[in-house]
Amino acid sequence: MSHVSTTPDDQLIAAARSGSLEAFGKLVERYEGRVAATVIGMVGDCAEADDIGQEVFIRFYHAMGRFRGESKLETYLTRIAINLCLNELKRRKRHQFLFIRSASAPEAEASYQDPGHNQHEQKRIVDQALQELKPEFRSVIVLRLIDGYSTEETAHILNIPVGTVLSRLARAQEKLKQHLEPWISQIL
Repeated sequence: MSHVSTTPDDQLIAAARSGSLEAFGKLVERYEGRVAATVIGMVGDCAEADDIGQEVFIRFYHAMGRFRGESKLETYLTRIAINLCLNELKRRKRHQFLFIRSASAPEAEASYQDPGHNQHEQKRIVDQALQELKPEFRSVIVLRLIDGYSTEETAHILNIPVGTVLSRLARAQEKLKQHLEPWISQIL
């Protein structure tokens, strides 16, 4: 298991700007988990998620000279990730590769399942419900409830007012509840 450097971001960025691939690698190592969580929350656990995660760091590498540090690096990378995810979701919609909602109800799956399988199934059901949300609602849920950003940070990342974050969050939670209602007995 590798140890993530305790060197401050600004020092690593300065070293990376000077050509240190080691410093850039430390930044990637420090933030790859956060970026992956955001991307998977937005587009699902798919091949495109890996590509988007890599693209986030490629774009940051090329834009490093323009990064002024007005926001935290974590926020900056998350904004890149969200924008790339929104592009991917638009591409999917254009090509009609959107997730197809299953028309079958969960009643047919009433047989006993071991606890490990049940947890995996619960995660799949919640992920499926999350993917059913429109991107503007999904992005707020992912940033606030999954990634743990504050309302203000979420507003900054998405470049929308705080009030919009709050209203989208409320609407997204209600929509998630509606999507999950048929599955609640299995989850609980």
